[in-house]
Amino acid sequence: MFQTTNNSAQAASLNEEDRNMLTRINEYAEKVLGDIDPQKTRISFQLDKLKPIMQEIADEKGISLEDVFIKYMDLASIVSAKQNAMLKEDFDENGLADLTKFI
Repeated sequence: MFQTTNNSAQAASLNEEDRNMLTRINEYAEKVLGDIDPQKTRISFQLDKLKPIMQEIADEKGISLEDVFIKYMDLASIVSAKQNAMLKEDFDENGLADLTKFI
């Protein structure tokens, strides 16, 4: 669920405020979630670990914690979609697109 890898190229198209929020939460996630497998770790556990940074951002912006969570999920989805599109483009450019049908 939570991406802790550097997605600076994909996040470049976001506005500065959104990019800063995404970066802050991702950097915090790297510290508190470490090397956990997000696919095998309950979302409630992940959210509990990220709550302090999300609450800090909510307080700074004067919005609810839930709004920060929703915004973060939207931004993470945008970055993920861009990563997938870039990967597909790389496959297409290298003549590997047909191989993805077997995966």
